[in-house]
Amino acid sequence: YDIDVVLDIPDTEIFNVAQHVKRVHVYSQHMDSLPVGRGMGRTLPEAVKAAGAVGVMLNHAERKLTLDEIEKAIKRADEVGLATMVCADSVEEVKAIAKLSPNIIVAEPSELIGTGKPADKAYVDEVIRVIREINPDIKPFPSAGITKGEDCYNIIKAGASASGCSSAIAKAAEPLKLAEEMIAAVRRAYDERTGK
Repeated sequence: YDIDVVLDIPDTEIFNVAQHVKRVHVYSQHMDSLPVGRGMGRTLPEAVKAAGAVGVMLNHAERKLTLDEIEKAIKRADEVGLATMVCADSVEEVKAIAKLSPNIIVAEPSELIGTGKPADKAYVDEVIRVIREINPDIKPFPSAGITKGEDCYNIIKAGASASGCSSAIAKAAEPLKLAEEMIAAVRRAYDERTGK
């Protein structure tokens, strides 16, 4: 499909996965902004990078951070060469995070995560518009409630840079089949949107 995939996985799996994949960008599910030194029980950016991750997800609904923590973590990720994918809930949070210049913003209303109900078109259009106005270098990634290829198709057709899901694939009877359906839908939507 000529598609790159981002896979955010537990830190304990980064090394094993990263050394066996091509065009799969392995991201840590979190990291702390601390410098090398003290930090028992926290995740050091340099350790995430050394394990083989190329990026990090920050501020997921299950691991919320303050704006100050997000800003510090983005700066530390930049220092060590990790891409940043930062989650945001409301349009207001998307605006605040866009001003911090992560690489990707995953805009997902928390109440829709894992529900099988994607965000409505108005939300998707608004977050894409807001992100592009504030910083056109940030890749907009509206998400939450994505369960099938059609959902991915609609997100990409709306102008998003990416689409994806977690729980629907994890819970699917045939996870690889669903993942392929989603990847194919992304490719089709992108080709239609760009006229390729």
